[in-house]
Amino acid sequence: MEKVKEVTYRFIGVIHSPFKEPKGVPIQPSAARGVKGTVEVFPEYSLGLKDIEGFSHIILIYHFHLAKPGKLLVRPYMDEEEHGVFATRAPGRPNPIGLSIVRLIGVEGNVLHIEDVDIVDGTPLLDIKPYVPEFDMREVERIGWLERNVHKLPEARDDGRFVKE
Repeated sequence: MEKVKEVTYRFIGVIHSPFKEPKGVPIQPSAARGVKGTVEVFPEYSLGLKDIEGFSHIILIYHFHLAKPGKLLVRPYMDEEEHGVFATRAPGRPNPIGLSIVRLIGVEGNVLHIEDVDIVDGTPLLDIKPYVPEFDMREVERIGWLERNVHKLPEARDDGRFVKE
């Protein structure tokens, strides 16, 4: 089997939010409760939205287009120590892919109205999946270094450390 070293994706739409730059953005959807936005799905993909209105929450998979190239050791927003990038949710990654679970408020043609948005305006959308608790929720025993820091989430905001210069 041939080893694939590069994969190319096409954006299927654009995410719109009140956040015009990364600095100040809540770092997870649960810290962005009530923040409204929209997802504009390009017309050629709009047929794929059929029946999405039946879900209260959706998973948005997107490209961190403003993130600088990732390092393997990063200092995440909620800690002073460096951790391996794969043990964090930092946007600066080898493949700058983001994932957010947001509330779906409504659908108008190819536009999804969403809430709990922690995403910068103009972010390219790669995919949408329905959020299904029976598929997606897990009981966990441990959450690593975040165990001592997860309480910081409500106040944690992007401070610009991962943004391209």
